[in-house]
Amino acid sequence: MDPPTMWRATTVQACGMWPFAAGSGSPMTGVPLGQHLFTGATVCGDPLNWFTRARYISNPSLFMLGMPGLGKSTLVNRMLIGLAATGVVPLVLGDLKPDYADTVRALGGQVISIGRGRGGINVLDPGAMGEAAAKIGGEAGEVLRAEAHGRVLNMVAALVTIVRGRPMDDHEQSVLSAVLHHLRERTPEGRTILLPDVLRVLTEGPPRVRSVTLDRGDDARYRDAVDPLHRSLLGILDGPLGDTFASETSTRIDPDAPAVCIDISGIGEADTQLTAAAMLAAWSDGLGTVAASHALADAGLAPRRWFFTVLDELWRPLRAASGIVDRIDALTRLNRSLGLGDAKITHTLKDAEALGTDADRAKARGFVERAGMVVCAGLPKTEMEDLGKVVGLSRREIELVSSWSSPPGWGVDGDNEEPPGRGRFLIKVGGRPGIPIKVAITDAERRLHNTNTRWTPNEDAVEKAAARAAEQVARAASEGLGGFGAGAASGRWTA
Repeated sequence: MDPPTMWRATTVQACGMWPFAAGSGSPMTGVPLGQHLFTGATVCGDPLNWFTRARYISNPSLFMLGMPGLGKSTLVNRMLIGLAATGVVPLVLGDLKPDYADTVRALGGQVISIGRGRGGINVLDPGAMGEAAAKIGGEAGEVLRAEAHGRVLNMVAALVTIVRGRPMDDHEQSVLSAVLHHLRERTPEGRTILLPDVLRVLTEGPPRVRSVTLDRGDDARYRDAVDPLHRSLLGILDGPLGDTFASETSTRIDPDAPAVCIDISGIGEADTQLTAAAMLAAWSDGLGTVAASHALADAGLAPRRWFFTVLDELWRPLRAASGIVDRIDALTRLNRSLGLGDAKITHTLKDAEALGTDADRAKARGFVERAGMVVCAGLPKTEMEDLGKVVGLSRREIELVSSWSSPPGWGVDGDNEEPPGRGRFLIKVGGRPGIPIKVAITDAERRLHNTNTRWTPNEDAVEKAAARAAEQVARAASEGLGGFGAGAASGRWTA
């Protein structure tokens, strides 16, 4: 329901409803986020409700920046919970820590693990889009099948870009597209295409593939045209990405799940190529599921559903290879705009400035420029001044957010001192004045969302280890000193 008109007054004034002072300008539409930092008024908001109901923004997207440890994922987690309560389906496409897996489980959603020995994604599988195209049939089904082909093509090109460290050439994309068409026409119903199948077709060189290489019947010209692509695909299969992308998808996304999280936290921190590839594959698969859901709804075969996608730690894939920003842009632009809101999260604008080319930097800055909502946690002053050139920040707003990036004070009594900016955010929409808020999480949120679990002592395990050690010592004492010495020599006394 839309919120009623809000009024504020003192207890004395409220008795006679005088002087009819209207409430403050804090928005009251959407997920309750926190309190206004200066007035104490409740502030509500999220990209979907501000786009559909309040009409504050023209694009249902959010871009969040802030230093680590200040609560960025906590705020997005709150939006995720609030939107799920209204029937929106949250999709966390690549959970790195994981920050959202426990919340998705608590919502009754689906958590899919990706990583070596955990699970994989077949990037050639059209997934939900292929199934929806078969159900819809006719011209609409062909349109969806063509869209699925484009998404698969972009995903394979992204993997090649990560392995090479540079983008694919244009003629290689034409070759790859011809190979995929060839395989789709000749693969039996019910069997999915795998990357080894692509290598086999490149080796065989059927007429449809040769025609786009302009080999003119010369086998040497054909090999010159396809060998670089062939080598890159071999690098995917035999290199650091092979175990994850060489076989069937381990677990497909359930299009009817109330929430979905693709957990890639099992991938090592130093494994940058696999992390970036897994994130891109998760985005492609998740956004394809969204497109399939809308296509089925358009055809009257399923109810209309809205989705909220979370793309966290955006800087990780951006730094994987030159030109990867094109693939991220292509993946996000290929989704259907209706019924999809998204939140992109990174640390600073310098994540974009660290890219190798001017073109990549400009495109990455475009993610911020196109966002309907920009949310800032604590950032250094120089960073805020750069951001002000993109979203229009006043001097007071720059000073306020900069103050949140200060370190915590020295705790003289040994207690934990929180950073001054933790839980504080500035919400900017177009040229409007920013809305500073303070988020106070509930106990339920604190249990579900602890991004420092590795730094939290496992008290239960410690107590069990201590009990085992005490039991062993008592047993050794009853057996005499010789038993104790034998146990110590065998190494049984480590807790």
